[in-house]
Amino acid sequence: MAPLIGLSTASVYPESTAHAFGWAARLGYDAVEVMVGIDTLSQEVDAVRKLSEHHEVPICAVHAPCLLFTQRVWGTDPWVKLERSAEMAEAVGADVVVVHPPFRWQKDYAAGFVEGIASLEARTGIAFAVENMYPWRASSRRGMEMYLPGWDPSAEDYAHTTIDLSHAAIARSDVVAMADRMGASLRHVHLTDGTGSGRDEHLVPGRGVMDAGGFLRHLAGTGFTGHVVLEINTRRAADRAEREADLVESLEFARAHLAVATP
Repeated sequence: MAPLIGLSTASVYPESTAHAFGWAARLGYDAVEVMVGIDTLSQEVDAVRKLSEHHEVPICAVHAPCLLFTQRVWGTDPWVKLERSAEMAEAVGADVVVVHPPFRWQKDYAAGFVEGIASLEARTGIAFAVENMYPWRASSRRGMEMYLPGWDPSAEDYAHTTIDLSHAAIARSDVVAMADRMGASLRHVHLTDGTGSGRDEHLVPGRGVMDAGGFLRHLAGTGFTGHVVLEINTRRAADRAEREADLVESLEFARAHLAVATP
């Protein structure tokens, strides 16, 4: 079974979640990942499900609201956020919830995070795919560990994991080696790119230094059957035509390197 190639709703920001479904349907993406964020529509299960049904585009994943700017979305208790993410995933037919490791200052949450994720998966039947993050660099030489139990999920005993190429660019990680360490736990990929500048750039794949094409070919060679979701930054697009060009280029890149035929 070939991987699903999806579009993250974050890829069309500042356009809305509703616009993301329209883009995905029109351009031929296989699925959508819903980033639960400050767009109130993204927080509403019924609205998200109706968008999926209207555009006839399935939802492959829900990204839990665990970013700094979504700290108050669905309350402030991180476990409640994950419970609600699982409820949304089940209601809309998604089989993955993407989650970031806890921040260092979330000490209680971090202390039981690995075991808590395993418990959530057992109770809900939803895969919680923990995403790689990165050290926060104050300079080009030094990094601060801002995540617990750590920014690299391949170092922990998670049943399901996510690789994000923009995050890997900041951490200067070898994503092929990371994927090999993750093995069968690798369930989800955020396909994007970066230059290693220290900023979370989320470039169109192929425009950075991560050899995104080689990574996809490696995945194809291992028989990867999870999700490959385009999570790019188009907020600086001059107009809708430029945004569309980036979304089309990204989809074509993914299909070409995964050897998946374009419909």
